Amino acid sequence: MSGKNFALIGASGYVAPRHMRAIRDTGNRLVAATDPADSVGILDSFGFDIAFFPEFERFDRHVEKLRRLGEERRVHYVSICSPNYLHDAHVRFALRVGADAICEKPLVLNPWNLDALAELEQETGKRVYTVLQLRLHPVIRALRERFAHASASDKKHVVKLDYITSRGNWYFHSWKGEERKSGGIATNIGIHFFDMLLWIFGAMRNYEVTESSEKRIAGNLDLERADVSWRLSIDNKDLPSEVREKGKTTFRSILVDGEEVEFTEGFTDLHTEVYRDILAGGGFGLEDARPSIELVSLLRKQK
Repeated sequence: MSGKNFALIGASGYVAPRHMRAIRDTGNRLVAATDPADSVGILDSFGFDIAFFPEFERFDRHVEKLRRLGEERRVHYVSICSPNYLHDAHVRFALRVGADAICEKPLVLNPWNLDALAELEQETGKRVYTVLQLRLHPVIRALRERFAHASASDKKHVVKLDYITSRGNWYFHSWKGEERKSGGIATNIGIHFFDMLLWIFGAMRNYEVTESSEKRIAGNLDLERADVSWRLSIDNKDLPSEVREKGKTTFRSILVDGEEVEFTEGFTDLHTEVYRDILAGGGFGLEDARPSIELVSLLRKQK
């Protein structure tokens, strides 16, 4: 039987269908899924024999049973789309049942969690991968090639990042609105962009938070090769008027030395590219995730 067996944690989440498509489109099988919410009819689009469990304990028992049935039946990868504060525990589960973990952003909320997971990787011989899909976006990769090799004497670039993704009142009544569970706006919606900036323009030298509220956070970053001003918001009132008039709810803008970087297209298929990269022996691991996790942890402390 060709292909690998996947289990998925967090099947009712917003991003889960992207993982389901990535599993299918890379020639693999989703064999089990769990979520405390049972609104998971989306599973039927990917197979009618996927074992589903609202209770994690029953999911745990099922995956363990599959492990004991041998190589063809065991779960090879666990895809993790659960709330941010549960990622660490669910990654540990994956490694304990003999599977590699593919975890949504942020991999963990705190840098010290990465150290503990690194020890568990050593103990189990399994790997932890994270989804840093912007690193695979053609425009972002070209940008890195353009700027990554500047010398220390070169003039620093000036970067402005604006990311507004509208959210309604429900957001503040869910785990996403609780900082201790989501890590706050900088972590929950900003982690990909911070990773992208650090990947392109080098390590952080200094940082500051200039504005922080329930719906937005803004600040400045001093990176090796760029001075960055950034703003993240979930308030639709922050959308430019021309964006609202078109009925759109999201606005992304990155200016590098006054030049707009257009990378709006191509977002939806990047998870499949992440999976292809992992299955081909690549993938982004614990140390790839560390710089952005360290940064957002510092931003939380300065608020």
